[in-house]
Amino acid sequence: MASESRPNSSGEAHSVVTRFAPSPTGFLHIGGARTALFNWLYARHHGGKALLRIEDTDKKRSTQEAIDAILDGLDWLGLDYDEEPTFQSQRAERHAEVAHKMLEAGHAYKCFATPEELEAMRAEQRANKQPMRYDGRWRDRDASEAPAGAPYVVRLKTPTEGEATIQDEVQGSVSVKNEEIDDYIILRADGSPTYMLAVVVDDHDMGVTHVIRGDDHLNNAFRQLPIYRAMDGIEGGWPDPVYAHIPLIHGSDGAKLSKRHGALGVEAYRDEMGILSDALFNYLLRLGWAHGDREEVAREEAIELFDLAGVGKSPSRFDLKKLENLNGHYIRAADDRVLADLMLPRLPDGANADMLVQAIPVLKTRAKNLDELVDGAGFLFASRPLSMTEKAAKLLDEDGRKRLRFVSEQLAQENSWTIEALEASTKALAEDMGLGLGKLAQPMRAALTGTTTSPGIFDVLVLLGREEALARLDAQVAES
Repeated sequence: MASESRPNSSGEAHSVVTRFAPSPTGFLHIGGARTALFNWLYARHHGGKALLRIEDTDKKRSTQEAIDAILDGLDWLGLDYDEEPTFQSQRAERHAEVAHKMLEAGHAYKCFATPEELEAMRAEQRANKQPMRYDGRWRDRDASEAPAGAPYVVRLKTPTEGEATIQDEVQGSVSVKNEEIDDYIILRADGSPTYMLAVVVDDHDMGVTHVIRGDDHLNNAFRQLPIYRAMDGIEGGWPDPVYAHIPLIHGSDGAKLSKRHGALGVEAYRDEMGILSDALFNYLLRLGWAHGDREEVAREEAIELFDLAGVGKSPSRFDLKKLENLNGHYIRAADDRVLADLMLPRLPDGANADMLVQAIPVLKTRAKNLDELVDGAGFLFASRPLSMTEKAAKLLDEDGRKRLRFVSEQLAQENSWTIEALEASTKALAEDMGLGLGKLAQPMRAALTGTTTSPGIFDVLVLLGREEALARLDAQVAES
């Protein structure tokens, strides 16, 4: 387990600082949301700081729409941050400053290799079945050897001997031979910084102590460490961060997660699938992290329990049915007024919130998402004449309508419009007619809701109220 604080090179203690750093080239997908959650929980668990950085240096693909969607998704999940977001694109001058400091100190160098030379180098490596790496042709050459005014990039001078080892909080001890890391570009020919440089500079300047991210970035850690080491000797106070590389999420079939598995933007779970924020929070928490056999963990408890020791090394599997079942639990536990507020935008204009609150205890017993709640509540706000499903229309044949006439006459005499009284009265009628209760309940449901599925028929009668319920029954009787 990582300690709550660690010394920097001057011996001072740093409290935990984590960061979530999405690229705004798309919406907040499910994998990114889980990474954000783990960073947020780790910082909150240790009383540290959770920071947000928008890595918007790819100007062609970064959009304001994606930035807004990411911020909206994080806010919906309840992930708050301790400072205003940092935008990487606004820090290019600082990134270049660090590159030039390394250049002056001999930790980086100018490379004048032309695109044609580099392509010839790669072609030779492919032909010889060698790893595709820059061969260091300008590493030990003097810039004066280049033609006057020739364009150049700045490359980091990485170690060529020995190996680097990371004590990863999830993956354990991981080592890579230094010869496998080539001298990569940190400043492009136009002077702009590359992603690999910008990430390290931003993490240092933001005081990030723990880098928690997907294990597809594990190789990047070994490429980024030489920058920390070089700058620690130049500026001082550039300690290595603690790394925790989380296994990626796979689909239920074990394949790489894709849209067919449910790899959608967070907003799709909220808007299109009717998933509650608390349910997705809980599901993402359990997607790769465990605390015994616990499945349902509330937010405050998650902060108390979460630590990196509980994160598994194997990829977790996304199971949409499991998410929906968990969502059903949260729907049943949710405050009825809160659910009504979430449902109203999905219902026709004029839907009555108070009537909805009254109906929700009946509606939410089997619902797994907000759409199922809305579908179940639809009959409450339907206007006469009701539209009928094909199955409901079949129940309202000549025999069905005749039975409804007797039901309507019986219920019109009922003085107590309660579930108990209506049930007793309808059962007595069924017995007098020599019918099972279902033979009356089925056409009643069709007449009252326009469907063949609804809450209990006596719940429906009470929720609609005496006047509306009798009007709907009589409307069908009148057609016979």
